[in-house]
Amino acid sequence: MTSAEHLEDIDPDLWPGIVEVPSGWGMSTRARVAEARFAQACEKAGLRLEGVDADLIVDHEELFPRLAQHGWVGLAESWMAGEWRARDLSHVLSALLSADYHPRRRRPRFRFDPYDGGALPPELIRVSSPDGMSFFGGLFTGVSTTERQAMTSYVPGAGRGSEAATHFVDVTHIDDPQEVERADLSDAQQRALERLLDETRVGPGSHILEYPASGGLLAVEAARRRATVDVLSADEDMLASMNEPLVLAGVADSVHLQPLEHPVATARDWRGRYDAILSMEYLELLSEQERRAFVRSIERLLGSSGRAGIQMVTATPAMPEVAREALDALRLYIWPDLRYPTVEDVHRLIDRYTTMRVIAQSHSAGHYERCLELQHSHFLGMQREAAADGFDAVFRRMWEYQFALRRVLFEHGWLDAVQFTVTARHRRGRR
Repeated sequence: MTSAEHLEDIDPDLWPGIVEVPSGWGMSTRARVAEARFAQACEKAGLRLEGVDADLIVDHEELFPRLAQHGWVGLAESWMAGEWRARDLSHVLSALLSADYHPRRRRPRFRFDPYDGGALPPELIRVSSPDGMSFFGGLFTGVSTTERQAMTSYVPGAGRGSEAATHFVDVTHIDDPQEVERADLSDAQQRALERLLDETRVGPGSHILEYPASGGLLAVEAARRRATVDVLSADEDMLASMNEPLVLAGVADSVHLQPLEHPVATARDWRGRYDAILSMEYLELLSEQERRAFVRSIERLLGSSGRAGIQMVTATPAMPEVAREALDALRLYIWPDLRYPTVEDVHRLIDRYTTMRVIAQSHSAGHYERCLELQHSHFLGMQREAAADGFDAVFRRMWEYQFALRRVLFEHGWLDAVQFTVTARHRRGRR
């Protein structure tokens, strides 16, 4: 590995993969090949590399050994290093993905750190969302259409004996929003929570669990409905950041904050029975093994007539391999176990590993895409504040990159935003 002059101001302890440029025997040849492949991909994608109207400008040739060694991760690392720039980052990523750009013939392999249950830093959420505490998708106004659909059952023995081969699920599609502005984002996030609280029938006297903590807004809204709220999290900084909004909302006495030792609550960590359990965009961050443990823990903690509401991002069946490769950068630097399951995967997970079942699901991909666009815009307007909070230029470029990439995946129809309503499978004939 080598370094370069433009990388001298980057902290090598924080960013070793950015400071070190791939080198060694044969790298100059591999870099030239990567440069040619990149130029061909840009031509195929219709991206201009020169002139006053260039879509993308390469300022440092270190981009090419990074592409040769690390593929799409190298593209992201080079962006983080400031080695290339774009008038519209989302447009560039969208065009390269549409061109099915593969920097290497084979997808590189990486060793990802295990996820420890940590949340995003509260300081980062504060500069990424107008309300300063919510980093999840929302719902703007839009016409919704609900249809009861027969879904395949993945329960062991389904289609044999008394276990039916299919079951009915209320599937709602919410039309894309029109003409939204940054000022609408907080209301949209609150509207998403309200819908989840309605689906899980949270009201006066309800005992609910927020699992894990999502920043404060969910607990506030549930407590305002006169529910009693327990909040679990393996991230004590996240729990500490919730104290102030709970006090300001006047609901601190109705909310209990409980730290966990593990990403998933074991029976030794926490016991209880809840009328409703709510989870915001967490399942997709867990490994396959932890997902099974997570849904089993929901089953253990949910009362016999209770409901769980799970908001998450899912992959669509159309997601190509190039998109999964592009997501490796987000796994390497932000969410190590991030792998978006499909809706079918979620049904299979719950059917096979619990005695619960999905009874309703709502889809709002267009709303999530606009939320990402507005969060991205808000973050770009908070660069000075982000720097003051200790997020250096490399981190800020990385954070911009993840917004742009995820937004593009939604634009292409490769990601979806779904709220699942889950309850016990058999309740003496009641739904």
